[in-house]
Amino acid sequence: MEYLKVFVNGYTGYANYLWHEITHPSWGNYFYWLLIVSAFFFLLEIVQPWRTKQATFRKDFWLDFFYMFFNFFLFSLIIYNAASDVIVNLFNDGINALTGFDLQASNPMQAWPIWAILITGFLVRDFVQWWVHRLLHRSEFLWEFHKVHHSVQEMGFAAHLRYHWMENVVYRSLEYIPLALLGIGLHDFFVIHIFTLAVGHYNHSNISVSGYITGGVLGGLLGICIAFGLFDISFFAASAIFVKIGLILASIVLGSLILGPIMKYLFNSPEMHIWHHAYDLPKERRFGVNFGLSLALWDYIFGTAYIPHDGRDISLGFPGVEKFPEHFITQSIHGTPLEK
Repeated sequence: MEYLKVFVNGYTGYANYLWHEITHPSWGNYFYWLLIVSAFFFLLEIVQPWRTKQATFRKDFWLDFFYMFFNFFLFSLIIYNAASDVIVNLFNDGINALTGFDLQASNPMQAWPIWAILITGFLVRDFVQWWVHRLLHRSEFLWEFHKVHHSVQEMGFAAHLRYHWMENVVYRSLEYIPLALLGIGLHDFFVIHIFTLAVGHYNHSNISVSGYITGGVLGGLLGICIAFGLFDISFFAASAIFVKIGLILASIVLGSLILGPIMKYLFNSPEMHIWHHAYDLPKERRFGVNFGLSLALWDYIFGTAYIPHDGRDISLGFPGVEKFPEHFITQSIHGTPLEK
């Protein structure tokens, strides 16, 4: 009965939360951050497109736009949110019953500063996602679900969140347990999630940006967080505004100069991710390449990085994509018994 109560509370709590998100705009609001981040990258695609022959409202733009909200919000309301609460409670209670050790209560990260928690949470989540992503390509069963994401034939920012609902079950279950047991709280997860949302939109966008620019942007974001004490670094919190502005500008310059030359090896990019969606790959790469969601370094470490040349105009999809279901409902039942 206790787990049933957790399950029911998960639904009712999330429904109330979702309605509050829509009706109460704020800086800590997922719904409006999704709109802001999406509008930013859509504007970049309009102003400086990488593939100039691709229409602004490309093939399947509105389908992908719907997927963004379904996978970011509606799916959580329907299935994931309540189920994940039960899974974490069962997992923690099971370990406690077998060993007498409470992972959540004994978590040493509770005493860590925010910046350390955020970095750890981001790295753990991205590493888990990288391995799950490889699994989606190696397992014939899971690949049928992952085909929905790879059915994109013209790339744009909204394609980031076009994926089968089953991927939510696989990804979120496997990533949520270690994060919850590490003690990553709601505020911490919010920061990590919005950052990875922006990186994911960037990877799929029809733009091409120098590493010096992305390095400067990352440096500027870190400078803002440090200047206003958002990482539990209070040294500059009481400083005059011109000191804060100077710190942010210096962070932008340092980020560009120091991180610029290595950004393509640290973070995924449109130039790298386009090859993950390539229609044609060498036989020895038939299970896929460039699996990183946010970070590129895992692909360089494990030998799955692949950028043979400028892939701006390569064909996207997979053999047979021409006959793949084109609509949300038919894509949603693909790979399930309902399709037969």
